[in-house]
Amino acid sequence: MHVPDGFLDAPTSIATGLIAAGAVGVSLRKASGEIRETGPALAGLTAAFVFAVQMVNFPVGAGTSGHLLGGALAAALVGPWTGVLVMSVVLLVQGLLFADGGLTALGTNITLMGVVSVLVGFIVTRTLLAVLPKRVGSVVPAAAVGALLAVPVSALAFTGLYAAGGAVAIPIGKLAGAMVGWHVLIGLGEAAITAAVLSAVVATRPDLVYVARHLQPDLVLIDADGNSSTVTADKPIAVNAGRRPMGVALAVTLLIAGGISLFASAHPDGLEFVGESLGFGESAKDSAVAGSPLADYGVSGVGNERVSGALAGIIGVLLTIAIGLAVAKIASLRTTRVIDKKVNV
Repeated sequence: MHVPDGFLDAPTSIATGLIAAGAVGVSLRKASGEIRETGPALAGLTAAFVFAVQMVNFPVGAGTSGHLLGGALAAALVGPWTGVLVMSVVLLVQGLLFADGGLTALGTNITLMGVVSVLVGFIVTRTLLAVLPKRVGSVVPAAAVGALLAVPVSALAFTGLYAAGGAVAIPIGKLAGAMVGWHVLIGLGEAAITAAVLSAVVATRPDLVYVARHLQPDLVLIDADGNSSTVTADKPIAVNAGRRPMGVALAVTLLIAGGISLFASAHPDGLEFVGESLGFGESAKDSAVAGSPLADYGVSGVGNERVSGALAGIIGVLLTIAIGLAVAKIASLRTTRVIDKKVNV
C-alpha cells in the first residue's frame, strides 16, 4: 500500500507530512523506555526484517497481490513507539533508495503504514490480551487479530485522505468498498505472517517479544504452607537478546531479502489494483529518485535479473538495520540523559 506521488494533492500531502513528523518526534521521546528493555539492536533488526518481508508480495486473487505492512508485528515485538520508528525507517529507505512510494507521499505512507497500522495493531493486541488468559500463549492470536484489522483500517484511512485531496474525482463509497474489501484479504496474509513470526519467537525467546514480556511474572513467592504469590517489578527488566538469536534472525532476514523475494508475485498490490480499476491509477507520478541505482529493487549495472534483485535485497537489509540501529540509539539517549539528571539531583 505504498502511495505514489500524484494520488493526493499538495495540501493533503503536506498535512500528512506534518502528522508523520509529529508522530516520529513523539516516538523518539517515548521509545526510550521500550529500547531500554532490549537495547537498540532488536529495533534495527526488526526494521530490517520488515523491509525484507515487504519485498515478498503474495497473490490474493483476481490478479492482485499484497505484502506485509508489518506495523502490528513491529509493535508486538518492540513496542508501539519503537514500532513507529521502525516503520518510518523502513519507509524512508524504500522511498529514498528504492523509489518505492513517492517522496512527496512519504508523510502519507508513514502516517498510514507507520502510525495507523502500528497503533491499531497494538491497541487491538493489548485489548485482547486484557481479556484473554494471562499467559504468553495468548500473544499470537491477539497479535494476529491486531494485524488483520490494521490493514483494512489503514486502507480506510487512505480513503479518508483521498476524499480530502484525491487527484481524480471518483465515488468515495466505491473507493472505500474496494480498498477495504481487497485489504481484508491482504490482512489475512498479514495475520498469518505475523502469527508465524511471533509463534517462532515466543516458542524460543518470549522475553524478546514486547507484548509477551509483560505477561511473565517477575517473581513467585511460596510460603511455608505452599501458597504462592506473584510479585511484579515496578521497573522493566533489561533483556539480553544474545548474539546467537540475533545472528539467526539476521540470517533469516537476508535469506528472505536475497532469495525468497525473487519468487514474489508480480501482480499489482491492492492499492495499485484499485487505482487501475477506479481510474485514478494514471495520476501516479514517477518518484524523483526513480533513477536511483537501487530503484525497483535491482542494482543498476548488474545484467542478471535475479542476481540484481538478490543484491538489492541484501543491500537494503544492511542499510535498514544500520539506520534503524542509529535511530534507536538516538532515541535511547533520552534515557541516559534522564538517568544522569536523577543521579545529579
